[in-house]
Amino acid sequence: MIDTTVFQDKTAVYYTLGCKLNFSETSTLGKTLREAGVRTARKGERADICVINTCSVTKMADKKCRQAIHRMVKQHPEAFVVVTGCYAQLKPEDLAKIEGVDVILGAEQKKDLLRYLGDLQKKNGGEAFTSALKDIRSFVPSCSRGDRTRFFLKVQDGCDYYCSYCTIPFARGKSRNGTIASIVQQARDAAAEGGKEIVLTGVNIGDFGKSTNETFFDLIRALDGIEDIQRYRISSIEPDLLTDEIIAFVAQSRRFMPHFHIPLQSGSDEVLKLMRRKYGTALFASKIRTIKELMPDAFIGVDVIVGTRGETAERFERACQFIASTDVTRLHVFSYSERPGTQALNIDHIVSEEEKHERSQRLLQLSEQKTETFYARHIGKTMKALMEKAKPETPMYGFTENYIRVETNPDQTLDNQIVTLQLNGFNEDKTALWGTIIS
Repeated sequence: MIDTTVFQDKTAVYYTLGCKLNFSETSTLGKTLREAGVRTARKGERADICVINTCSVTKMADKKCRQAIHRMVKQHPEAFVVVTGCYAQLKPEDLAKIEGVDVILGAEQKKDLLRYLGDLQKKNGGEAFTSALKDIRSFVPSCSRGDRTRFFLKVQDGCDYYCSYCTIPFARGKSRNGTIASIVQQARDAAAEGGKEIVLTGVNIGDFGKSTNETFFDLIRALDGIEDIQRYRISSIEPDLLTDEIIAFVAQSRRFMPHFHIPLQSGSDEVLKLMRRKYGTALFASKIRTIKELMPDAFIGVDVIVGTRGETAERFERACQFIASTDVTRLHVFSYSERPGTQALNIDHIVSEEEKHERSQRLLQLSEQKTETFYARHIGKTMKALMEKAKPETPMYGFTENYIRVETNPDQTLDNQIVTLQLNGFNEDKTALWGTIIS
């Protein structure tokens, strides 16, 4: 039994790096502390506990994590500092050497946060608690809102794909998930808190159901039946797991939005094989065509990695040509980063940092063109958008069903409300369309 009296009237701050899944999990850690009597520290207030949830997808992510830890220790010098997340699982010994860090919790340990806080007395050096990869088995539910309008609902964790460039399976463990019944209840709870839109998150959400003998298609059908949630969005889903059945369901659903995020990673079949991806460009292209046939105005975001080992200039050119030929909306471009222990380190042909930068810029320019063309097609249309709270002296913004960012004159009464707008044209920097509210 944990003595929670030590936590009464204590304060905590939280810092999250990385993906939406991490933000969702930090929210759960915060809830655990609040239920034990810990309140969130006010702005400028020195906290008793610091929780830092890390990412380790690239070398730059590792660097940002270390910088964040040093910053938090400096801002809260007397705080008991807890570091968790992917970096904590992969490199606990590195984090234990950072001055001010008290506890490092791996993927299996973070669910038992309170047990590792002890009496909140600072330690002389960090103590790490992690499990071997085979022992990472728990699925910890989480659903976050924070200061956003949308809720992020974790439906799955871990990955069994072991792509040659990726360390996530080593940090997160095998694919696993909660039951459909438990996730539906979390969605109902979000609705009771006033939630109108939920984003389904995970590491490889299309793999949902391995640990419960259910399927992702079963899950979205169940969630679609919750009357009080008006919008769902599916976060990143692998092209080989995005079935035609799922696409057809989204096309006829009133609640699942015409918005997909599909990782391509490379438009070169040779590079995809080196990456150990489970599809080729032909399958990817067929998925895009199917989406556009059923939902011509669907927003399609795509992840692309440039400069991986084996990506010769010729292969990159073919990749660019393929991506340019597909009817996608926006590219999320990442530069390849060497990750210790990955199979990619055995691949010949290393791309220089300068070339990685040039390739990134080319794809980012292509992305801007595609997004601007997509937005322009919607000027003059009437669409519904879920509005978000505006910062002082800035336009209010929201997102349409198909994820077009719209801006309008601020009206705080419209926060978390779905309104109908006439889309009139681009804002000044072409990052949104300006809308006139009709109703």
